[in-house]
Amino acid sequence: MLYVIADQLHFAGILNLIRYISFRAGAAAGTALLIGLLLGPTFIRWLRATQGKGQPIREDGPQSHLSKRGTPTMGGLLILISLSISVLLWMDLKNQYVWACLLVTAGFGVIGWLDDYDKVKKAHHAGLSGKTRLALEFLIAGFATWLMVRTGGTGLHVPFVKETVADLGWFYIAFGAFVIVAFGNAVNLTDGLDGLATMPVVIASLAFMLISYLVGNVKFAAYLGIPHVNGAASDLILLMAMIGACLAFLWFNAPPAAVFMGDTGSLALGGALGAVSVATHHEFVLAMIGGLFVVEALSVVVQVAVYKRTGKRVFLMAPIHHHFEHLGWSEPTVVIRFWIISFVLALAGLATLKLR
Repeated sequence: MLYVIADQLHFAGILNLIRYISFRAGAAAGTALLIGLLLGPTFIRWLRATQGKGQPIREDGPQSHLSKRGTPTMGGLLILISLSISVLLWMDLKNQYVWACLLVTAGFGVIGWLDDYDKVKKAHHAGLSGKTRLALEFLIAGFATWLMVRTGGTGLHVPFVKETVADLGWFYIAFGAFVIVAFGNAVNLTDGLDGLATMPVVIASLAFMLISYLVGNVKFAAYLGIPHVNGAASDLILLMAMIGACLAFLWFNAPPAAVFMGDTGSLALGGALGAVSVATHHEFVLAMIGGLFVVEALSVVVQVAVYKRTGKRVFLMAPIHHHFEHLGWSEPTVVIRFWIISFVLALAGLATLKLR
């Protein structure tokens, strides 16, 4: 919005700063952080007043989690409000990539909210049916991917290879939708401990900030042998706003958590990262940078598949962070060690930009 106003005024005087995406990205992060910190206390009090018993806690989970009963959920709404206001304020309203990624973020957030609302209303951890959730997620992700491929192309790119591996044509819409939905649910599964999903999302966002900037710059893209997508650099606005909003939420989610993110936040943040990876054609690099989320999701898939076939469990409990809790690791130990793993994986993913 401010970009349009500054453009109408020909970027006169100090408004010339708004011309630069680096300034708007930094401003977006600061705006989202400030909104989140200011709204947080009032928002959490409202959640406590409206939810009563808060998020249902699984009886079969780690016993230490039972002390968290009464903690309100849907804290992801705070992230979405902060992020959305900041992005709309600082983005170029003509950029289709930011709109597509924001559509996924907001759409997945609504789906997550419906799921959280169902859990709180029924006082049960089941929520919406899996089929309903997936159908809605694929509908939103497919439309967002269609918006992006109209100008971004349908080429498939893989790490360590300079050339386009294949042009998927319209099949790329199905591929992109799968990536967005899969990563949204992977982050959702990871959000089981205080701060566990938030900081790895911040780390992955930092990594994709660099990727978005390089992909959006024709000279850097040509030098590195990565796909050039004109306009993809504007995703910096979304990513920086997401970082600011997540840090504000983490202020209140730090142990002992005053509020839980819920599916409202985790599904939205995962979907946003998936959408940015599709916009930049770095879907496979996302699997490396967000490897922690991939492992969390795979642990659930393996656990369910093996149990259905053999009646035995591979892990003491899935997702895998609960497995380590049952091994005796304290919650802060699991969280901090997983943060370290996320940072290492992000560096490994960024290394693929040069190793081609």
